[in-house]
Amino acid sequence: MLDRLNQAMEYIEDHLDEPIDGAELARIAVTSEYHFRRMFSALAGIPLSEYVRRRRLTVAGAEVLAGQRGLLDIAIAHGYGSGEAFARAFRALHGVGPQEARRTGAALRSQPRMSFRLIVEGSDSMRYRIVEKPEFRVVGKKARVPLVHEGVNPQIASFIRSVDKDTLRRIEALGDQEPRGIVSVSDDLAASRQEGTELDYYHAVLSGRPAPEDLDELVVPAGTWAVFESSGEFPKTLQYLWRDVFTQWFPSNPYRSRSGPEILRTSLSDDGTEADAELWVPVERESA
Repeated sequence: MLDRLNQAMEYIEDHLDEPIDGAELARIAVTSEYHFRRMFSALAGIPLSEYVRRRRLTVAGAEVLAGQRGLLDIAIAHGYGSGEAFARAFRALHGVGPQEARRTGAALRSQPRMSFRLIVEGSDSMRYRIVEKPEFRVVGKKARVPLVHEGVNPQIASFIRSVDKDTLRRIEALGDQEPRGIVSVSDDLAASRQEGTELDYYHAVLSGRPAPEDLDELVVPAGTWAVFESSGEFPKTLQYLWRDVFTQWFPSNPYRSRSGPEILRTSLSDDGTEADAELWVPVERESA
């Protein structure tokens, strides 16, 4: 898997002067474009599109300082339709416009080429199981919220507090399958997983029955799920569990993520500082 990812990175370097084809990157990595983008953002820490933008502007910055070509020629060569668009993007990364950078020899920022290599960690084994699940419904209350990578998500916390006790009891009574009880369901996330992008968040149960008219519902088709368990400090253990799934488990197992909601069941300690977590991620087997 790492060799394939590095081949995809070479493709990016060879095509920085033209639109990057996400489907071709996925073909090189022998996976789906959806999984490739999610895997990249988890491993690299930034979305694929942002990495490509930074690499283009890094190469363009070197050309600007070299002074051998006109600024408009450099802009067009790196995919910008006008000198103004290039100047805006250049300033956003480097903190200075291209004309000023050339005139003054300003210090510029550089996005290094990325490659992926194996670091022997994995001393802590991950507990997981594979579950085949028929079609089900997510039934509860839904809100559109921003993605937060570290710490408590204040909009989710506020939304949960807004669900009154009577409604919560009605939702709980509708649950009839695993994972049991009230769960957190994240759906319709941006492929980049960039902080601040939005997602649909459900405070809900899993049910085989349609939702009453005053509740929200998400119908989830039958499919395969990888189920992971973790325990530790709240909320860190929940956020690190997702990170470890994509940076450790997927590269080590013959599965890739598929489109679908992610389901998290959490059991908090009495003082709210520790949590037992169970994360359900939709997966499919990699092709041989």
